[in-house]
This record gives sequence, C-alpha cells and structure tokens, in this order.
Amino acid sequence: MKTWTKLFAGSAVLALTSGVFATAVPTVANAASKPTKITFWHAMTGNYAKALDDQIKAFNASQSKYEIVATAQGDYTTLNQKVMAAAKSKTLPDMAQATYTQVPDYAKNGIVANLDSQVKGKSGLSKADLKNIYPGFLEQAKYKGSYYAMPFSASVCVMFYNKSILKQYNLAVPKTWDDVAKMAKTLKDHNIAAVGYDKSFDMEWNSMVRSAGVKLVTPAGKVNVNSKQAVAAAKTITDMVDNGEALTAGSDIYGTTNFVNGKTALSFSSSAGISATKAAAPQGFDWGTAVMPSYKGKQATLLAGNNLVTTAQASKKEQAGAFAFMKFLASDKQTEKWAEATGYLPITKKAANSADYKAYLKANPLAKAASDSLPGAFSDTSFLGYQEYRTDLLSATDAMLTKKTAPKDALDTLQKQTTKIIKDNK
Repeated sequence: MKTWTKLFAGSAVLALTSGVFATAVPTVANAASKPTKITFWHAMTGNYAKALDDQIKAFNASQSKYEIVATAQGDYTTLNQKVMAAAKSKTLPDMAQATYTQVPDYAKNGIVANLDSQVKGKSGLSKADLKNIYPGFLEQAKYKGSYYAMPFSASVCVMFYNKSILKQYNLAVPKTWDDVAKMAKTLKDHNIAAVGYDKSFDMEWNSMVRSAGVKLVTPAGKVNVNSKQAVAAAKTITDMVDNGEALTAGSDIYGTTNFVNGKTALSFSSSAGISATKAAAPQGFDWGTAVMPSYKGKQATLLAGNNLVTTAQASKKEQAGAFAFMKFLASDKQTEKWAEATGYLPITKKAANSADYKAYLKANPLAKAASDSLPGAFSDTSFLGYQEYRTDLLSATDAMLTKKTAPKDALDTLQKQTTKIIKDNK
C-alpha cells in the first residue's frame, strides 16, 4: 500500500543535482528506514489480549522491517462481521484472526490470500517445520489443498470438576457419560446439578456424536445431523436439563458462573477457558480438569481455536510482513509462551515436548487435561456455508432448550437446512 522508495525516488535524484533540494536527502533516508506497518484485527480480550500484545512487542523488537499494529474488534462474531463489511468497503486490515471454518467463505469471496507461495517459498516453512506442527492444526490451515491460514491458537474441550463437591458426596471424577448420569441422581437430591453447559451444548453434543462414530457432515458433503446417534446424544443432554440434573448458562453465555458458585459439579469448556475460570473463582475454590467423558465406549473432544489469515487487499510487502509474524508465532519458543500464558495448546511437537512446557504442566496441573485430550481430538468438516450452518445449529440447540422442541424435530429441521446449504454452495 505504501512504497516509500518509489515515492521519494524523484526527490532523491533532484537532491543530488540541486542545492535547493539538498535538505531532502536525510528526509528520504528516514522515511525509507521506517518499518512497514502491518494492520492486524483480532478478537482477544482480557488476559488473552495482554498475552498477544506481549508477543507483538517481541516480534516488533526482533526485527526492523515490519511493525504489527493490532486492533481488538470484540468477540469472534463481531470480528467476522467487521471483516465482511470491510471487504465490501475495501478497508480490510493486512491480517486477521479467523476460525478455520470461516476460511472457505473468505476464500470464495476473495477476502483472504492464498499462502502457498509464502509457506513453500524461500522464507517459508521447511519440511521439518511442517512436520513439527501437529497434523490436525496444520490441516485446519488448508482449504482445497492450499494454505489459506497459519495455525495460532489451538484448544480442546475439557471437563472441569469441583473437588469439594465430589469429596463431600463421595463421588469420583466421571470417566464416562454413564458415570455422569449416576452422579446426577445423587446430586439432584442436594439441589446441585451434575453438569453445567454454556448457553449452547453444541460442543458436547458434537463430541458425543463423534464418539459414536458419526461425522455431522462428511468431507463428501453427506449430512448426518439427524442420525440416530445424533438424536440419541441430544436427548441424553436435554433429558438431564429437563430433569434439573444439568444447567445451561442462558444469558450468562458461559457456564463459568454456575460452576464457580457451586451450582454445578462439572462444567465443559475450552481448555483456553481455564484462565477465565481462575479469574472468576473465589479464593479457596478447589477444582481440577480432566478429559471429556467417553460416550459409547470412545472418547472424542472437539478441537477449536483460531488461525491467522492474510487479506487479499494487503500489498505484497504487507503480505510478506504478515507471514513473517505468523511464522514467528508458530515458532517453538513463541507457541510455548502463548500456551503457558493463555491455556491454549502449543501447535508444535517440539514445544509440547520441551522441558519448559513439561515443567509448566507439572506446576500447572489444570493444563494437563488438554494435552491428554489430543489423541481423541477432532475437527469439524469445513465447507462453504459453514457459518450459516453454525447459525442454524445454534438455533436448533436453543429450540431444544428454550422451546422444548423434541431433539428429533429440531435436528430434522437442521438436516434439511444443512443439506440445502451444501447443495446451494456447490
């Protein structure tokens, strides 16, 4: 967007041949030495925003070619809305955070740049670098076989449990959903819900369906949201809510409040939610984390988080600067620091297996469940129209919770909506 050498080239030549323009020479030198500014939109808040600011400062201090200028844009929904609006008005930043499920729509609409030339270029990632990144995280960065993003924040859904409640009622940390159901019967008599969900239970439902061996949407576009397994899993959840054995957060959005106030024995959350729960918990609150309960004999947990994209409106120089920052964040040292500061997972194998990170897990046992969950971690199938599907999915869970719509009826509707979305986007 700005090419200082071209802008001042004429002035530099004239300065050498005319005393009138002699004073322009140092001005040109100073302008040319300024780093290229890379504008960056993100959705980090609180402790996460502080950790990101620290990494931005570290990158800016590590070299002199680029300067990252970041702006928080609210939550992920707001960020996505602002990105879409900026694309129309041609005021996009140079780079932004984005979930991997947003990338297909961004690519179709020409919002993001294809990063193949960056990743595979001279200053890109070697085969050893790519092999060092966990395959699941790296796969999220691709769409139709090409790189459109770089991994950054990776998390999994884990279970939080209140140690004091379990001890008081002589209960063990549940390992299966059957264990959760038995726990619920005991706690109900004491006006304590076994499980606390966020406003929606889509994460837990998704994990249960995958444990049962079913993908909600397959890579080939087959929709299974109203399969027998999906309906059964949804009914397990809604029955507990209807019976008072589980609570949803409602207007609180997240289940943290109910959990830290002792209204629920368990809470399911992103591993990145550990920091927020620590901050919300009263002094002396005794809790732990564990992998998600198994369902139908298998354990699965949804892999979440966000990636980084370069926008198509950025100049070549700005795209190069954005990628340099992405590569910096993906380094072993920086991804380890990010994980320790936020509760997200390191995206590289070397970082996860480093002595420093192992020492961190030993000193911070709450973070260990996320690492232990990786063998059963999975990602949703990403497809064009996923954001519309996501909206319909949340409407379906809301209908089951607030309108008491039968799971089969709600999921039959979602099946038709999702099938149409995929068909319309072929």
